Amino acid sequence: MAAGRAIKQLLQRKLQSQYTAPPALSSLISKQDQDGSGGMKYLRAVALLGAGVSGLLSFATVVSADEAEHGLECPSYPWPHNGILSSYDHASIRRGHQVYQQVCASCHSMSLLSFRDLVGVAYTEEETKAMAAEIEVVDGPNDEGEMFTRPGKLSDRFPQPYSNEQAARFANGGAYPPDLSLITKARHNGQNYVFALLTGYRDPPAGVSIREGLHYNPYFPGGAIAMPKMLIDGAVEYEDGTPATESQMGKDVVSFLSWAAEPEMEERKLMGFKWIFVLSLALLQAGYYRRLKWSVVKSRKLVLDAAVVNGDLRAGSNYSFEDIMQLRDPRQCIICNSSLSYGIARN
Repeated sequence: MAAGRAIKQLLQRKLQSQYTAPPALSSLISKQDQDGSGGMKYLRAVALLGAGVSGLLSFATVVSADEAEHGLECPSYPWPHNGILSSYDHASIRRGHQVYQQVCASCHSMSLLSFRDLVGVAYTEEETKAMAAEIEVVDGPNDEGEMFTRPGKLSDRFPQPYSNEQAARFANGGAYPPDLSLITKARHNGQNYVFALLTGYRDPPAGVSIREGLHYNPYFPGGAIAMPKMLIDGAVEYEDGTPATESQMGKDVVSFLSWAAEPEMEERKLMGFKWIFVLSLALLQAGYYRRLKWSVVKSRKLVLDAAVVNGDLRAGSNYSFEDIMQLRDPRQCIICNSSLSYGIARN
């Protein structure tokens, strides 16, 4: 038995020695594990960096695609008539109408404007009548049932450059020039958009091709617009001698188009200021009336000269209402009113 037990222990030791790695091999394995962990960290960092770069490139691509589809976001300009109590620059409106007449009216209509709308805003009545008389208007029928032409009057609308939409598209290579009566309200960020569009023509950047008949403008949706650059320095000679630079003409024509879209703006602002002033006075009067009406109730303090406490009447104790209410449950008390003083008694 003893010999068998010794042989068994010897075999166990031999097996353990076979499966136990030497110290050198153990240190080598540990070093490989550490190197593998460092390599995994490096690969993880590279993967995160690649994901970040890919996200930035994707965002830049989305932004570029959005700008190409909807146009570049136009800057905001300090228009002088945008203040709370600001009014239009009527000299600028007159110059803007001159720019519209000489540059824009050959393609764009303003069907909602009549000549009489200009009276007292940019021109006198005599100047406007002379301006209207320069056009020929088809009217009728006459007594013989025929149409005839006559000189324009103050009540006539601005003349249309084309008789119909098909003629307008044919003359402009398939593009339809929009009506400008409400253009500053019909476009997002209207005034800034129109000014940026008129002054934003550029050469197409590298990699961007524009087909023949179109012009590159980053503020126009898609970047390609059929209208060529119209505002060129000196294209108009102002009556008042103002230098007709590109930015000056753009500012003036936008002022004119803003007035055309909102001719009631000055009256609306003035009426709003009047209403605010009147309602402020009414608010002060209402506050005074409320104070006068409720001051007796809100500032009243109840003092009790006599009280019944546990069946004992204590006169002249000058109990306050709060003191008496603390003696018993308020739901078990009755307030007794007299002509001289207030009393409280238990139920």
